[in-house]
Amino acid sequence: MRLGIGIGWRPEIADAVEALPGIDWVEAVAENICTGHLPDSLVRLRERGVTVVPHGVSLGLGGADRPDPGRLADLAARAELLSAPLVTEHIAFVRAGGPRTSSPGLEAGHLLPVPRTRDALDVLCENVRIAQESLPVPLALENIAALISWPDEELTEGQFLAELVERTGVRLLIDVANLHTNHVNRGEDPATALDELPVEAIAYVHVAGGVEKDGVWHDTHAHPVTGPVLDVLAELRSRVDPPGVLLERDDDFPPAEGLAGELDTIRATLNRAAVDTKRPAPRVRPSARSGASTPPDVTRDRLAAAQTGLLSALVAGGPAPQGFDRRRIGVQSRALAAKRAGVVAKVAPELPEILGTGYRDAFLSYAATRPMSAGYRRDAMDFAEDLLIAGRPADDAARRRLTHWWQDRAGARPPRRTTRLVRAARVALIGR
Repeated sequence: MRLGIGIGWRPEIADAVEALPGIDWVEAVAENICTGHLPDSLVRLRERGVTVVPHGVSLGLGGADRPDPGRLADLAARAELLSAPLVTEHIAFVRAGGPRTSSPGLEAGHLLPVPRTRDALDVLCENVRIAQESLPVPLALENIAALISWPDEELTEGQFLAELVERTGVRLLIDVANLHTNHVNRGEDPATALDELPVEAIAYVHVAGGVEKDGVWHDTHAHPVTGPVLDVLAELRSRVDPPGVLLERDDDFPPAEGLAGELDTIRATLNRAAVDTKRPAPRVRPSARSGASTPPDVTRDRLAAAQTGLLSALVAGGPAPQGFDRRRIGVQSRALAAKRAGVVAKVAPELPEILGTGYRDAFLSYAATRPMSAGYRRDAMDFAEDLLIAGRPADDAARRRLTHWWQDRAGARPPRRTTRLVRAARVALIGR
């Protein structure tokens, strides 16, 4: 199915998206759509014949556990609600710990890279097959950006994706900004990845902006698309005519004219690359192990232990696992905490309003000892509770406002000192 040129639909730019000329389709974050009430903007877009694709971020198909049936059912419901031609997710893990490792569950609040090993590929393939059987439409998976590399990887990104496609038949959502990110952060050549992966399996393409700081590329989705990312898009277009190309923007939204300008630049890049195409795309086939074998529990256990160790280092103050770059672990840890602070500010905007300029420092201090375990809304509640237990904020009026905010949502009296002691014991257990 041809999708054409699209843009990521976000509530903050809903009006601008509706008014943009030449938009063939939009992509909406699946977890932000309530099945009981579709946003009016998406209703109007669908009435105009604009395709809406739900884009999931929380399945964690690259994790050690099998996909959660409830999350799969939610994603399926959103696909049916939108009459979507396909759904998309990520090749990533987003949580670790739990019963398989006899440790507290941890949430990353972000997409983290899967080790490109045979064990991880076996687990991913089975998880993908489970998801495919549960979804009413085809599934496409996105390559992610990474600040860190797993030690002792056995496959390149292109080989990993190619074998995944060969063994499951899943489609690919190729993010060219993520290929550029991995070029800067991990020294991986985007052209090599494109040569190795099955471009014929591409369902559509993401294009997004980012920024480089101290030699590290941050895939922010909050900056304009850069020349190097457009160069990777041109490399891809020289190999295949993708069914769809979509601009992603998640924050610091420019005026509508800015979005329109970026879309025009993407169109021009695709047109130039199509005209300049002079060679067939080389194709390097992986040494695939075909079949639909089920990985034994010991394989999932090994992956669970490795992912829990990494996530503990990133969000719970644990030691960096052997073989990882400690500096990069620190960079990723700070990036996760900053993103967590930003998302909590969005889901609970009253908190930065109550705390003022002290919100960010207070939240980062809280996050340093309180890993997320149940999503951002629960995180906002726990943050407020943590402040109240400590008798903060110092300003009486602000503390009363925070107390009322917490009570309105918790339906309880302000937390007492005993709660603080229980929480401290839990944090100590996680950090072991």
